[in-house]
Amino acid sequence: MLRTSLLVAAFAACLAPPILADGIEVRDAYAITSRPGAPTGAAFMVILNRGGPPDRLIGVRSEIAARTELHSHVEADGMMQMNELTEGLPIPTDGEIVMARGGDHVMFLGLTEPMADGQMIAVTLVFEIAGEVTVPVPVALDRLGEMARPEASDSVGPADHSPGD
Repeated sequence: MLRTSLLVAAFAACLAPPILADGIEVRDAYAITSRPGAPTGAAFMVILNRGGPPDRLIGVRSEIAARTELHSHVEADGMMQMNELTEGLPIPTDGEIVMARGGDHVMFLGLTEPMADGQMIAVTLVFEIAGEVTVPVPVALDRLGEMARPEASDSVGPADHSPGD
Protein backbone atom coordinates (compact mmCIF):
# COMPACT_ATOMS: atom_id res chain seq x y z
CA MET A 1 0.00 0.00 0.00
CA LEU A 2 2.83 2.38 0.85
CA ARG A 3 4.46 1.67 -2.51
CA THR A 4 1.22 2.57 -4.36
CA SER A 5 0.90 5.80 -2.37
CA LEU A 6 4.47 6.76 -3.21
CA LEU A 7 3.89 6.08 -6.90
CA VAL A 8 0.71 8.18 -6.92
CA ALA A 9 2.51 11.03 -5.14
CA ALA A 10 5.44 10.87 -7.57
CA PHE A 11 3.09 10.88 -10.56
CA ALA A 12 1.14 13.87 -9.17
CA ALA A 13 4.40 15.76 -8.61
CA CYS A 14 5.32 15.22 -12.26
CA LEU A 15 2.00 16.72 -13.38
CA ALA A 16 2.32 19.87 -11.25
CA PRO A 17 3.97 22.79 -13.05
CA PRO A 18 7.39 23.40 -11.53
CA ILE A 19 8.15 26.58 -9.65
CA LEU A 20 11.12 27.76 -11.65
CA ALA A 21 12.69 30.69 -9.77
CA ASP A 22 11.64 32.99 -6.92
CA GLY A 23 8.10 31.58 -7.02
CA ILE A 24 7.72 31.88 -10.82
CA GLU A 25 5.56 29.11 -12.34
CA VAL A 26 4.57 28.73 -16.01
CA ARG A 27 1.40 26.90 -17.10
CA ASP A 28 -0.28 26.04 -20.40
CA ALA A 29 2.57 27.27 -22.61
CA TYR A 30 2.23 26.69 -26.35
CA ALA A 31 3.46 28.25 -29.60
CA ILE A 32 1.80 28.60 -33.00
CA THR A 33 2.46 29.91 -36.45
CA SER A 34 -0.30 30.78 -38.89
CA ARG A 35 0.86 28.62 -41.79
CA PRO A 36 3.77 26.43 -42.87
CA GLY A 37 6.77 28.55 -43.77
CA ALA A 38 5.41 31.70 -42.08
CA PRO A 39 8.16 34.15 -41.03
CA THR A 40 6.56 34.77 -37.63
CA GLY A 41 5.02 32.90 -34.73
CA ALA A 42 3.71 33.53 -31.26
CA ALA A 43 3.74 31.89 -27.84
CA PHE A 44 1.12 32.02 -25.12
CA MET A 45 1.23 30.97 -21.47
CA VAL A 46 0.18 31.84 -17.94
CA ILE A 47 3.02 33.01 -15.69
CA LEU A 48 2.27 32.87 -11.96
CA ASN A 49 4.13 34.43 -9.06
CA ARG A 50 3.64 31.93 -6.20
CA GLY A 51 4.69 33.98 -3.19
CA GLY A 52 7.83 35.50 -4.67
CA PRO A 53 8.45 39.24 -4.49
CA PRO A 54 6.62 41.54 -6.92
CA ASP A 55 8.49 41.30 -10.21
CA ARG A 56 8.36 42.41 -13.84
CA LEU A 57 8.79 40.38 -17.02
CA ILE A 58 11.15 42.65 -18.96
CA GLY A 59 12.21 40.53 -21.91
CA VAL A 60 12.13 37.24 -23.80
CA ARG A 61 14.60 35.33 -25.95
CA SER A 62 14.53 32.28 -28.19
CA GLU A 63 16.90 30.89 -30.78
CA ILE A 64 13.98 30.05 -33.09
CA ALA A 65 13.75 33.68 -34.27
CA ALA A 66 15.96 36.57 -35.25
CA ARG A 67 13.99 38.69 -32.75
CA THR A 68 11.78 37.63 -29.86
CA GLU A 69 9.68 40.33 -28.22
CA LEU A 70 6.88 40.90 -25.73
CA HIS A 71 3.82 42.17 -27.62
CA SER A 72 0.22 43.12 -27.02
CA HIS A 73 -2.84 43.75 -29.15
CA VAL A 74 -4.54 47.08 -28.53
CA GLU A 75 -7.51 48.73 -30.16
CA ALA A 76 -6.82 52.07 -31.85
CA ASP A 77 -9.46 53.84 -33.95
CA GLY A 78 -11.54 50.67 -34.18
CA MET A 79 -8.61 48.60 -35.47
CA MET A 80 -6.52 46.02 -33.61
CA GLN A 81 -2.82 46.87 -33.63
CA MET A 82 0.24 45.14 -32.28
CA ASN A 83 2.64 46.97 -30.01
CA GLU A 84 5.92 45.88 -28.47
CA LEU A 85 5.76 46.07 -24.67
CA THR A 86 9.05 47.88 -24.06
CA GLU A 87 8.25 48.46 -20.37
CA GLY A 88 7.53 44.77 -19.76
CA LEU A 89 4.69 43.30 -17.71
CA PRO A 90 4.32 43.55 -13.91
CA ILE A 91 3.56 40.44 -11.90
CA PRO A 92 2.61 41.06 -8.27
CA THR A 93 3.12 38.57 -5.46
CA ASP A 94 0.47 35.83 -5.86
CA GLY A 95 -0.51 37.38 -9.22
CA GLU A 96 -0.26 36.25 -12.81
CA ILE A 97 0.42 37.34 -16.35
CA VAL A 98 -1.97 35.79 -18.87
CA MET A 99 -0.50 35.69 -22.37
CA ALA A 100 -3.36 34.78 -24.73
CA ARG A 101 -4.59 35.29 -28.27
CA GLY A 102 -5.82 38.84 -28.75
CA GLY A 103 -3.76 40.15 -25.81
CA ASP A 104 -0.24 39.98 -24.44
CA HIS A 105 2.03 37.36 -26.04
CA VAL A 106 5.57 36.42 -27.03
CA MET A 107 6.26 37.29 -30.67
CA PHE A 108 8.81 35.44 -32.79
CA LEU A 109 9.97 37.63 -35.70
CA GLY A 110 12.12 36.19 -38.46
CA LEU A 111 11.84 32.49 -37.68
CA THR A 112 15.19 30.76 -38.17
CA GLU A 113 13.45 27.44 -38.91
CA PRO A 114 9.87 26.38 -39.64
CA MET A 115 7.78 25.61 -36.57
CA ALA A 116 6.62 21.98 -36.60
CA ASP A 117 3.70 20.61 -34.61
CA GLY A 118 4.99 18.91 -31.44
CA GLN A 119 8.40 20.63 -31.61
CA MET A 120 9.73 21.99 -28.29
CA ILE A 121 11.02 25.57 -28.33
CA ALA A 122 13.20 26.92 -25.53
CA VAL A 123 11.96 30.37 -24.49
CA THR A 124 13.90 32.38 -21.94
CA LEU A 125 11.78 34.73 -19.84
CA VAL A 126 13.76 37.60 -18.31
CA PHE A 127 12.51 39.05 -15.00
CA GLU A 128 13.84 42.05 -13.05
CA ILE A 129 14.03 40.06 -9.78
CA ALA A 130 13.83 36.35 -10.67
CA GLY A 131 16.36 36.73 -13.49
CA GLU A 132 16.31 34.40 -16.46
CA VAL A 133 13.95 31.43 -16.55
CA THR A 134 14.03 29.10 -19.58
CA VAL A 135 10.86 27.14 -20.27
CA PRO A 136 10.15 24.49 -22.91
CA VAL A 137 7.23 25.58 -25.09
CA PRO A 138 5.56 23.01 -27.35
CA VAL A 139 4.40 23.99 -30.83
CA ALA A 140 0.67 23.17 -30.87
CA LEU A 141 -0.65 24.05 -34.30
CA ASP A 142 -4.01 22.46 -33.43
CA ARG A 143 -4.54 25.42 -31.05
CA LEU A 144 -4.23 28.00 -33.85
CA GLY A 145 -7.99 28.67 -33.88
CA GLU A 146 -8.28 29.30 -30.12
CA MET A 147 -9.18 32.75 -28.92
CA ALA A 148 -8.83 33.94 -25.36
CA ARG A 149 -11.81 36.28 -25.32
CA PRO A 150 -14.87 36.62 -27.57
CA GLU A 151 -14.11 40.30 -28.13
CA ALA A 152 -10.70 39.30 -29.55
CA SER A 153 -12.23 37.25 -32.37
CA ASP A 154 -11.45 39.97 -34.91
CA SER A 155 -7.88 40.42 -33.70
CA VAL A 156 -4.88 40.14 -35.95
CA GLY A 157 -3.18 36.73 -36.08
CA PRO A 158 0.53 35.93 -36.05
CA ALA A 159 0.77 36.03 -39.86
CA ASP A 160 0.13 39.77 -39.72
CA HIS A 161 3.23 40.48 -37.59
CA SER A 162 5.90 40.59 -40.25
CA PRO A 163 9.15 42.38 -39.44
CA GLY A 164 8.97 45.93 -40.68
CA ASP A 165 5.17 46.22 -40.31
